[in-house]
Amino acid sequence: STISGMLNGTGKSIAIVACRFNSIIVDRLISGAQDTLVRLGVDAEALTLFRVPGAWELPMVCRRVVRKGSFDAVLALGCVIRGGTDHYDHVAREAATGLAQVALESEIPVVFGVLTCHTLDPAIERAGGKVGNQGSSAALTALELISLLEHI
Repeated sequence: STISGMLNGTGKSIAIVACRFNSIIVDRLISGAQDTLVRLGVDAEALTLFRVPGAWELPMVCRRVVRKGSFDAVLALGCVIRGGTDHYDHVAREAATGLAQVALESEIPVVFGVLTCHTLDPAIERAGGKVGNQGSSAALTALELISLLEHI
């Protein structure tokens, strides 16, 4: 048999943990996620947005939000754009590693919605441009995983 998750947010409570850094991109990811979640049945009052300074802080805050125990899923949204130093490599790697660890230790979905781009253009394309909105994609992933985990 095959068990798949459904895209139904009715009665679900979702936390969005999002970076302030690169807000021109991240704000679009947030809007995409919120719009998708509400269209799929999540009550707007059941969405809680936590803002963090940057991607480095995402794992710590996501872990605390998971431990709070009042959410069905957590979306981590951010954008790291390569600059003139290797700072990008450290931040992107540690954000991904930290969020993966939080997700593996969690009983609820913790969804990675952090763009890691070499320039601003690909970030714009993935934040509502011609490639879509990764905030919306993260929201879809969260709802599907919530449903799938309920069936396991």
